[in-house]
Amino acid sequence: MTQSHQNVFAALEDDSANAKNLFIRSRLMLEIRKYIQENKMTQKEASLKMGVTQPRISDLMRGKIDLFTIDMLVSMLEKIGIDVEVSLSRAA
Repeated sequence: MTQSHQNVFAALEDDSANAKNLFIRSRLMLEIRKYIQENKMTQKEASLKMGVTQPRISDLMRGKIDLFTIDMLVSMLEKIGIDVEVSLSRAA
């Protein structure tokens, strides 16, 4: 029997709350990475603009999701002028 999952994190995590948290962090990280790449920024430039260290930007660019919280990522996005909107829905 084949199982279907909403995203890769749902397939990897038994806990749906952890899977959702990973999914949200990955989306936020991808948006920051996209901004850095589109603006052809160095990691140093990005770190100064977002108020973090260059090694933190390096961690982000290498996808080290476990080192970032949603709070931190939202703060970084705010500093580069990207608004984060929240949408909620009740589970079926």
